Amino acid sequence: MENYIPKGTLTAIVTPFKSDYSIDFDAYDRLLEYQINNHVDGIVVCGSTGENPTLNQEEKIALILRAIEVSEGRVPIIAGTGSNDTYKTIEFSIIAKETGADALLLVAPYYNKPTQKGMIAHFTAINDAVQIPQIIYNVPGRTGINMTAETQIILANTCKNIVATKEASGDIHQIMKIVKDAPEKFVVLSGDDGITLPLISAGVQGVISVFSNFAPYQMVKLVNFALEGNFDEARKLHYKYLKMIDLCFIESNPVPAKAILKLMGITDDAVRMPLLPISPENLNILRNELLNIGLIK
Repeated sequence: MENYIPKGTLTAIVTPFKSDYSIDFDAYDRLLEYQINNHVDGIVVCGSTGENPTLNQEEKIALILRAIEVSEGRVPIIAGTGSNDTYKTIEFSIIAKETGADALLLVAPYYNKPTQKGMIAHFTAINDAVQIPQIIYNVPGRTGINMTAETQIILANTCKNIVATKEASGDIHQIMKIVKDAPEKFVVLSGDDGITLPLISAGVQGVISVFSNFAPYQMVKLVNFALEGNFDEARKLHYKYLKMIDLCFIESNPVPAKAILKLMGITDDAVRMPLLPISPENLNILRNELLNIGLIK
């Protein structure tokens, strides 16, 4: 999809595993079709919700290719190719482009904690090396460092391939600064389902969502109502599903999402270590709230 600009509801899709922890491509196909049939605006493959750290490169390529094959152009496929190694990120990003991905999701470098100048150098190098739409991803809770509004605005103004940011800092003031000062065509996406509604009211144009793994129809409706300015209807859905959205993080993501998908009969709940399946106590909490909001009977 040439000149792709990400907006609306994009699902950060889980990677289903079999009991032996190999990828369950049949379940993956079902989940992809579930997303597409419920009209999500994009699917992010191999993100943190997809357990990126425990996937090898061959598996990541296979997941991207399968998503492209299943989608048949019905929905954009965004490949999570970011890492804390600039040159490995470039190498994998080139592969993702060659396989047919519509865009890249590039997490801020984690663990080695670069300066703001270091992050600008990192993303600029990727921008210059790979001619494909790119979404930068700020998630300090996972990376250990915040990519400031000023840094993101510099990248938005100087890197033509960086078309959007996924902002998961939780800092609403920082996110509003990006919306205010970034170039007109630069898109800010929420990285937190629970604050997507207020962020859209401030000018954010969509979400990369965990909740939409199992509730794509509900999240699409909420986001579309908000983007259309129908905040009364959006607010009803926001508060109806807010507890369930919060419960997506009752344990480390994507453990709860996978447990919910199993309860709904879509995929299994297997996760790769060091993650473990959800505790029985928390599974019961999830089941009760799913019953409460009508997602299972």
